[in-house]
Amino acid sequence: MFKTMIVLAGLIQLGIAVTSLAIPRLLGWPEQLARVEKLTRRIFWTYGGYVLGAHIWFAAVSIVWAGELLSGTPLAALVTGLIATWWGMRVVGQFTWYDRTVAGTRRLFRVAEVLYVTAFVFVAAVFLAATLHNVTGAVR
Repeated sequence: MFKTMIVLAGLIQLGIAVTSLAIPRLLGWPEQLARVEKLTRRIFWTYGGYVLGAHIWFAAVSIVWAGELLSGTPLAALVTGLIATWWGMRVVGQFTWYDRTVAGTRRLFRVAEVLYVTAFVFVAAVFLAATLHNVTGAVR
């Protein structure tokens, strides 16, 4: 059951990565970034690439190596802890430093926010539970 939850979390992370490809267009990033210095624009897109790459990698690890992520080893605890922290911080960011007023401007944005936040919370919770499982050595 726990392994299935990790795989499901991986599929959700893959869904987040794929659907996030539409975000730059939906939020008008190219037009907004055209007004900043070239270096700033390139750094922004580079960081966006890092985040997308991390989401895809987290998804792949979750789907392909779910069993290893529950092995009770220190490495499993570190990896699951990283993923739990990553998504937990994303939830915190959603409600503290993101401008959520844009979600109120279009129905699609309101629905997307609910779906994304639900996904972030689910993935963070699954990986927090996996981390606790690994730290307590439940499968040694």
